[in-house]
Amino acid sequence: MALVENKNILEFLGLVGRLKHVKRTGWVICDIDNCESIAGHMYRMGLMTFLLTDENDPFKLDRFRCLQIALVHDLAESIVGDITPHCGVSPEEKHRREDEAMKTIAELTGLAGDRMYELFQEYENQSSPEAKFAKDLDRYDMILQAYEYEKRDNAPKKLEEFFKATYGKFNHPFIQDLAKELYKQREEFEKKAVLNGNV
Repeated sequence: MALVENKNILEFLGLVGRLKHVKRTGWVICDIDNCESIAGHMYRMGLMTFLLTDENDPFKLDRFRCLQIALVHDLAESIVGDITPHCGVSPEEKHRREDEAMKTIAELTGLAGDRMYELFQEYENQSSPEAKFAKDLDRYDMILQAYEYEKRDNAPKKLEEFFKATYGKFNHPFIQDLAKELYKQREEFEKKAVLNGNV
């Protein structure tokens, strides 16, 4: 097998580097100032995989695989951008574009790219317990970020749509417990805002 050329690796790293600067579309649409990048979202998802332990993970997930899926699940966005339901693109077309982008990325990096494409497909198809956990992380990081923006901007309930879109969709008990704690803190924040006349 031919060695992957360094110029291709640099092209790959350049694509990945874009994700450090591309803002997530959902926050842009909601007029959130200084909103997170796609890479920032993937980074925190990745770190959350380290929080799995023998005690809080009855499914005994492969933590390294969870980390890998978290790090590649949005890689295609380096080429196609962050497509949301508000963008007027059908789910089928979104999948087609992202699949093509991942194939392009895979071609640049040989065996490593084949591995990334396989993990991306696993996530897209939700075909493993690890992929399902990564989906939980994706949704949880989104509502955690929404709550952080509500607190930062002193705007309780401003991003309620993100909570409604994910409510009842968490499957892993560890993430379910984290979501309960987040809901509790958010409710307390809203009550204080009402008392202070901020709502």
